[in-house]
Amino acid sequence: MSSLPLGTMQQFKTGLPVFFRTFIHPVAGELLADGLSAQSFDEMYESGQSFESIYALMAEKLIAYAKEHGEIVYAVPGHPLMAEQSVQNLIKAAPAFDVDVTIGSGQSFVDAVCALIKVDPIEGLSILDGTNLESRQIHPSLHTLIVQVFDRAVASDVKLTLMEAFPDDYPCTVIRAAGVKSEERAETVPLYELDHLGWIDHLTTVYVPPTENQAVLRRDPWQLVNLVKRLREPGGCPWDQKQTHKTLRKYLIEEAYEVAEAIDNDDEFALAEELGDLLLQVLLHAQIGAEEGSFDIRDVFAALADKLIRRHPHVFGASKAQSAEEAEQYWEAAKAGETTDNPTDAVPGQRDRKASVFAKVKWAQPAVATSLDLQKAAAKVGFDWGSVTEVLAKVREETDEVAQSLATSESGETKGTETNGDIQTRPTIDSRPTDHTVEELGDLLFTIVNLARWLGTDVEEALSLANRKFSRRVLLVEKILQKNGQNFEEMSPQQLNFYWNQSKAKEKTLAFDD
Repeated sequence: MSSLPLGTMQQFKTGLPVFFRTFIHPVAGELLADGLSAQSFDEMYESGQSFESIYALMAEKLIAYAKEHGEIVYAVPGHPLMAEQSVQNLIKAAPAFDVDVTIGSGQSFVDAVCALIKVDPIEGLSILDGTNLESRQIHPSLHTLIVQVFDRAVASDVKLTLMEAFPDDYPCTVIRAAGVKSEERAETVPLYELDHLGWIDHLTTVYVPPTENQAVLRRDPWQLVNLVKRLREPGGCPWDQKQTHKTLRKYLIEEAYEVAEAIDNDDEFALAEELGDLLLQVLLHAQIGAEEGSFDIRDVFAALADKLIRRHPHVFGASKAQSAEEAEQYWEAAKAGETTDNPTDAVPGQRDRKASVFAKVKWAQPAVATSLDLQKAAAKVGFDWGSVTEVLAKVREETDEVAQSLATSESGETKGTETNGDIQTRPTIDSRPTDHTVEELGDLLFTIVNLARWLGTDVEEALSLANRKFSRRVLLVEKILQKNGQNFEEMSPQQLNFYWNQSKAKEKTLAFDD
């Protein structure tokens, strides 16, 4: 009882009804032995209910007792505002019943535990509830106290959760009755033995020290955010430092395709790696946004969280979805009801698109798909060619314009083009083509997409077919060279063209795995 403040001791002598959350505590035993008359809620712990239900019921009973007696004293181990859910429930519920709650002082177990393990909380201390522990709460770089470890079953759950963040043999300290000198006990054990100790009870706290193990720290998402920040800071990576939203655009698309490829290949290990590469792009854009003062990674998290909640009223609201189809309907309805007062409307052309023939065109997709959608939308209002012959003529016209732009390009001079059957050697250009050439090339590609539309052909499918055919023939050439003891570096353009034609002739008869 020496650890009790004088004011608290005096509360037990007022003659008011006294209720203990539990008698199973050394100080409670001393007070009862000294003649204190009190009741406890110990029987509730034997009901088999969850701790959440037990503490909610305690608050209800305490309010009822207060209304019955006018005033009561409720005593808990340690400080009432430190790891005491029953007190928090009482504070929240009492105003509705016109009951006042006055908090008396007590010695916090945190003081005793920190004194025992010699830790200053200012270094960073996390206090977590062992009965409701989740791995997302664990920050390996902080000192961590896990309280409410009432028995070995709770200790087992705590152990399994900690193993999601720490190695199985990570040292942790199990502490019992901190501050009670006659019963205080502490033992450091590897994590996998956490629930092996037979003396774990309601007075147990588990201490997990911070780690400097990089393999552990790098699994913390915020460590990754800090790594990306470091890349952009002075003394970081010159390549990362020079990137902008625009320069990173192609890498974002590239990484998304690589994620898709890993999924197509059913390669889970590659998928984890490629998802990491895609996440890097998100973090880089968020860091650039933070540096520019426009947004940061928390804004990205918040925007996504808001959207998920808003578009899932059947999960986070009162609505219910009985099937995936119903869930999709809720999503689309929520999406349609969202405000159109979007910052992107300020971008030139964005607002006009939404009120035009292109209102339903999806711009956030591969450019080829967008091109096709634009052409379909324009065709619906009569803005189209009269026949496929006209489209072919337009293809020839655009091809000629690309050639003319290359010939007159101020950025370089075409040194010559050598054509050998089906293979054309690459022309030598002194430098990058002009913007005009790029524009003309874009017109040509747009027209080719139009041709594919007129022919009823999926341009992606056609290009994928061409990709596979080209790669197959080059691989056949490589196989022929290997059989002849030759390699690509030794071949002239004329020799490569000879083998290319040979591969075409043998393509249907030469087995790929010969």
